[in-house]
Formats: sequence, C-alpha cells, structure tokens
Amino acid sequence: MLAYVNAHTLNLAVHDHDLRRALNRSALVMNDGLGVSLAARMSGERFPENLNGSDFTVQLLELAAAIGWGVFLLGGEPGVAGTAADRLGERIEGLRIVGTCHGFTGESDDLLAQRVRDDGAEMLIVAFGSPRQETWIDRNLEATGALIGVGVGAFLDFSAGKVVRAPRWMNILGIEWCFRLLQEPRRLWRRYIVGNPLFLLRAWHDRNRPG
Repeated sequence: MLAYVNAHTLNLAVHDHDLRRALNRSALVMNDGLGVSLAARMSGERFPENLNGSDFTVQLLELAAAIGWGVFLLGGEPGVAGTAADRLGERIEGLRIVGTCHGFTGESDDLLAQRVRDDGAEMLIVAFGSPRQETWIDRNLEATGALIGVGVGAFLDFSAGKVVRAPRWMNILGIEWCFRLLQEPRRLWRRYIVGNPLFLLRAWHDRNRPG
C-alpha cells in the first residue's frame, strides 16, 4: 500500500489502532501538507517535496499508463468514479481504467475485492476518506489481486469536478486545507481549526520528550 499522511490522518492514528497498523505496514508513506512539514522541522528534518495526494496521484496514474497497468477507481458518491475515469482518460494518454465502483454499494469487502480482481487491475485507487480507505486497503489488497493500492481522499471528487480545488499557489504552500475549510466549514472546522493545532502540539511534545 501507498499512503498519504497529513495532520488529520496522523491525529486519527493516535487513537485508531487499525489505521496505525495499516500505515506501519505500508510500503511507502508520503508527506502531504504543511502540518507534516512543520512537524518534521521541529525534529530538525526537512522533506524535499510536499507530496500532495491530488497531484502525486496523477503522476502514479501516468506511470500506470506508461507501463500498461490497468487501474480500478473505487469510492466517492454514485457517478463520481465514472466521471473521474472519463476525465482522467482524457487527461492522461494511454491510461487504462478497467473498472469503477462508487463507495456506497453496501457490498461486503469480499464482493468489492472480487470486482477488482475480476477486472484485472494492477493499481487500485480507493477514495473512502481516512481512516476507512487505509484500513480497507490493508485488509483487502491481497484479495483484489492488485499490486498497488493507494488511498486518495477527495482525489476522485476533484477529478470529476464535483469539488473545486484550491489555487495552485495554495497547493504549493501546503495550505489547501484553508480553501477546503472555506468550502465546507460545518463539516471540516473541527478537523482543521482544532485538529491542526492539536497535531502541532503533539509534534512539539514528541520533540521535547526525553530519550
């Protein structure tokens, strides 16, 4: 599994054992957002790049197209994955999306995994949101037959045009969360207004922990 982590994901992992285990078992964990970068600097480290999930996932899909891998898009509201598949296919030459399924089917994990296996996907893109997407991939990737599973959050919503992305300069600075908060304040205020300072406080506490 490839996982993106931001301040919200790591806040959840403090109390969610299954999410923490999924992240620890991931083949690659990528830093996403200003909060994680600030936490690294508190420990005297620096990330060379901010691996924003919505941008870096496009590069993963371009790689899949280049080597001929089939891609399955799983998640989002009904219709979102299909629209995202159409738009991504227009954007990325040679991209082979072998199947899509929205995230509200009510099907068991076994049936969803079988869908992916039947379509022969090598790369599985899962947009369930954290922590569900990471724990789902951790439990089911082997059963899907896919070689790589990636949890992508709102990527399918952005790709389908359901949600407008922040301006490019905000993405570069790692403050896309500000734009999202303005879009959905009632749903996201606790995640960002409470969660971001809490994450940095935890990072500061860990920095000053003896030993």
